[in-house]
Amino acid sequence: MTAPQTPTTAEELRGAGLRVTAARVALLETVRDGDHLDVEAIASGVRERVGHISLQAVYEALHALTTAGLVRRLEPPGSPALFEGRVGDNHHHLVCRSCGVVADVDCAVGHTPCLTASDDRGFAVDEAEVIYWGLCPNCSTPSGT
Repeated sequence: MTAPQTPTTAEELRGAGLRVTAARVALLETVRDGDHLDVEAIASGVRERVGHISLQAVYEALHALTTAGLVRRLEPPGSPALFEGRVGDNHHHLVCRSCGVVADVDCAVGHTPCLTASDDRGFAVDEAEVIYWGLCPNCSTPSGT
């Protein structure tokens, strides 16, 4: 009995109906290898993998990958948009008010309870964004101790 093979990045792109290019493969792999990256960091990672790519091409590819559900866009207030490869599980985020570091945190109670709004006003809710704000361990520890 053979274990099912994990699809390649190119197969995932094709499966999402997207054209496979070296830049898109590099971009998706950069996002997945990173940790809540902004556009500049993603562009830098793609350039390390495949050479030159314009910021416009990065923005366009991120839009396509986000629309296809392969990447998730996070927009903490006061910060540039960040992108991550963890999708489809309705997790939330912790954001440090001091240094801006972002960390994933699973949904607060069991399976997607936050999708049940107290009053949905007729909306068909399919996602909830929760951001917990505070100080990360590095910023909450007095320096020099």
